[in-house]
Amino acid sequence: MAKWWRSGAHGLKTVVENPGLQSWAWPPRLLSRATLYHTIQAIPRECCGSGVSVKDRAQGRIPAVVFSQSLLDKNPSNRSASKKHLVTTERKQIQAILKSVQLPFFCSTTFPLQIRAGSGSSVLLESGNVLPIKIHRDEETGKILNLVFVWAEDGSELKVDVPVVFKGEDKCPGLKKGGYLNRIRTSLRYLCPAEHIPPKIEVDVSSLDIGDRIYMHDVQVHPSLKLLSKNENMPMCKIVTTKLESPESAGV
Repeated sequence: MAKWWRSGAHGLKTVVENPGLQSWAWPPRLLSRATLYHTIQAIPRECCGSGVSVKDRAQGRIPAVVFSQSLLDKNPSNRSASKKHLVTTERKQIQAILKSVQLPFFCSTTFPLQIRAGSGSSVLLESGNVLPIKIHRDEETGKILNLVFVWAEDGSELKVDVPVVFKGEDKCPGLKKGGYLNRIRTSLRYLCPAEHIPPKIEVDVSSLDIGDRIYMHDVQVHPSLKLLSKNENMPMCKIVTTKLESPESAGV
């Protein structure tokens, strides 16, 4: 059996101006270390199917597909023409990128992609920035079976699940009193311009006491990002008195 992993990852630095709030502060075109050093190399695959995929994996490659995210829209009228490509990528390179970026940030980081005519070929068929949205792994072995990318071209908007990272736990008064950090939300879904996708959202809990909360609307991100939530007044975390307290009893 297999399982889909998704997160729906740059290393951009942020500046926290107010306790409990994450403030965005990065140059618009700042590229992550992963982006600078990892241009994903791919070659076309003309056929699909389990048999072909098995042969690709045996040769040290990972089958993948790249297309426009609009193809996932439930409304057919919103689906635009797509540069859909069936490709294979090098397993060693993907593993190196995952080691550098780490999950879940891999699926909120854009990478350059180059599709060449063949392995070692200098003929470039297609290129552009892409965002990983799914990693298909074997449940028993953990090996990557397939990858799914969407084009992340400048000017386009993508729906991204951005991981939340809590910081300042070592200074948190509530935790020092024996409280527990109830992580209610571990990611937030945004509609992001491709050039402003954040790899993560840092939430500072260093000033929270027992009973204090941080809400979705407290988080400051780049103004071009739109939070895709029906209720921005939902808490993201709370300092509770005991680890056994459930999200419901925490006021979610």
